[in-house]
Amino acid sequence: MNKHAVIVAGGIGKRMGNIVPKQFLLLHDKPVLWYTLDTFLRAYTDINIILVLPDNYLKKGEAVIKDFFENKHIEIIKGGDTRFHSVQKGLKKVGEKSVVFIHDAVRCLVSVPLIQRCYKQALEKGSAIPAVAATDSIRILTATHHKIADRQQVRIIQTPQTFLSDIILPAFNQPYNDAFTDEATVVETYGTKVFLTEGEYENIKITRPVDMMIAERILEERSALKQA
Repeated sequence: MNKHAVIVAGGIGKRMGNIVPKQFLLLHDKPVLWYTLDTFLRAYTDINIILVLPDNYLKKGEAVIKDFFENKHIEIIKGGDTRFHSVQKGLKKVGEKSVVFIHDAVRCLVSVPLIQRCYKQALEKGSAIPAVAATDSIRILTATHHKIADRQQVRIIQTPQTFLSDIILPAFNQPYNDAFTDEATVVETYGTKVFLTEGEYENIKITRPVDMMIAERILEERSALKQA
């Protein structure tokens, strides 16, 4: 089946305290974005990638593609005002009868096995939403206080959120809603059940400076394992 990956890199990274968007920060001498694109292309050589970038960084994205991924199936488009609208624009490039991955560009430590696991489950069940169990104590805020939650019942959601095209495409024809926190929420609001799959704790999202240090350490450990 056809494979499309909408890689969303529309943020400007205010929490990183850096004028360069986090997807372009260097991690072991390569942009964060490089690791994400490279992993998807290693997972499936026939995948079509739609890279969604801020308007001011389209040329920077083109330079990354030219330097590292020339002749690969990567199309760059301008993002929208919100994540929902950025994904919606990316989905307009997706054809029918395909499996669609939607992934945060700054989850640059995503693994080939996770991508392939999501693909296989999407074929079987229609969707695959990576999730990991919460390891910290969780409290729920109420109007007047807060209460403990059973963390065994809590899952932390990741990407790539993966769907059959006939599920995700019509769902994104809905009007925007502030309650849309991710693609799974959009699909559920449309009336379609979604299915979780096992995520990975290393599949972190680069949000703050400390995340870059963690990512560097993980990459060093992975490199050491390959050389062992």
